[in-house]
Amino acid sequence: MRECAVDGGLKEIRASNWTEVMSALFADSWQPQIGRFRSAAVYRGLSNASYGLSTSLARLGGRDLEAPMLRAFRKYAYNPMHADHSIWNWLALAQHHGLSTRLMDWSYSPLVALYFATRAVEAYDQDAVIWAVNPEATNRFLPSSLQCILQDEGSEVFTADMLERAAHDLRTFDALSREPFVAFFEPPSLDERIINQYALFSLVSDPNIHLDAWLGAHPETYRKVIIPAALKPEVRDKLDTANVTERVLFPGLDGLSRWLNRYYTPNPASGVALHSDQGAQDIPLRDQ
Repeated sequence: MRECAVDGGLKEIRASNWTEVMSALFADSWQPQIGRFRSAAVYRGLSNASYGLSTSLARLGGRDLEAPMLRAFRKYAYNPMHADHSIWNWLALAQHHGLSTRLMDWSYSPLVALYFATRAVEAYDQDAVIWAVNPEATNRFLPSSLQCILQDEGSEVFTADMLERAAHDLRTFDALSREPFVAFFEPPSLDERIINQYALFSLVSDPNIHLDAWLGAHPETYRKVIIPAALKPEVRDKLDTANVTERVLFPGLDGLSRWLNRYYTPNPASGVALHSDQGAQDIPLRDQ
């Protein structure tokens, strides 16, 4: 395992085998104050290590598009059951259904992040990356009003209700501090996908911010784990064995079909294809 330091601190780890991947992802998980192995980090996996942490909204155009897009989403997606939703619930709902927003998907599970880093077979010739960010560390840069809410709740991440106490709209939220900041936000359990992916969002105070640039200016808040391209097929197969698959993370027939399509895709490194008579009955589909 190769370690690279930035500004004197360990920021990037390049794993060379499965054991090193697990060691790097679960580093610093021991919490002596509670006597448990509970990682303080949240994770995001990308199939190409050169990809940055820019939101879909920033890539689309940023702040100028945010208000009209969200306004149109709320208008056309209206349902009586959404009538009392705060802006934070609307934002989570929009992100969950594919609208470009300032939110970015993360997971409490390093294995879920590892799935997203290795799911794209067409990217098996590219190194992948997993970002591990510590919300406790990023919270030190929050405005005092937000820090007080977290302290009152005894939490390191926000809910929609907690954010609503600080700001009723995005403009008020952005104005809480002159300096950019990032908060982590647990969405409501909209469906099984959010639950199974152990999901949460990052929320930046400026929709034009690229989160990797912000993290780079605060190196004590994160680390990166590089997954070499040559290691991806092994990682993917072991995640399949551990049942970290599309069938679980995307419940329903769409997820099942995605899983089967990828499961039967030949390993591009070996060039060995599965025999045509190897049917789905060879895959363990028993109840969990």
